[in-house]
Amino acid sequence: MKSRLLTVLLLGLMAVLKAQEAPPDDQEDFSGKWYTKATVCDRNHTDGKRPMKVFPMTVTALEGGDLEVRITFRGKGHCHLRRITMHKTDEPGKYTTFKGKKTFYTKEIPVKDHYIFYIKGQRHGKSYLKGKLVGRDSKDNPEAMEEFKKFVKSKGFREENITVPELLDECVPGSD
Repeated sequence: MKSRLLTVLLLGLMAVLKAQEAPPDDQEDFSGKWYTKATVCDRNHTDGKRPMKVFPMTVTALEGGDLEVRITFRGKGHCHLRRITMHKTDEPGKYTTFKGKKTFYTKEIPVKDHYIFYIKGQRHGKSYLKGKLVGRDSKDNPEAMEEFKKFVKSKGFREENITVPELLDECVPGSD
């Protein structure tokens, strides 16, 4: 009897430990480096702008299903790092940021190692929607871009608002 009880307890403990090793089936693991392949916004940000230059973002899975996103950008001749914590919600693929002021979504597409990340928020009292096609590598992927264009249409964006940024590996102070 004691050996059966011990066996059941050990099997239960092993199952619990195994479950902690991997994310649940309904939760993707977004940890790692992501490259922005294309962006879109509900406002036209393409007029009169020089080509957008972006750096890879790094995502880290936190306890409880939350995510930390590290974004590097240039501003006023300097490199800046911003860390954003995205809090998991009960809805799969939905996160909140900035004390619930912005909602971040992840959308799986049928192209391996590519997703659409999009955000709904408010700035200066006006709501906005932005989307990004991201991939695990920096290579162009026409199939992923076609899926992004379908997303753009489905959300009511104008296709001419799509921007394909120049991908840079590191932020070098003073570079343009």
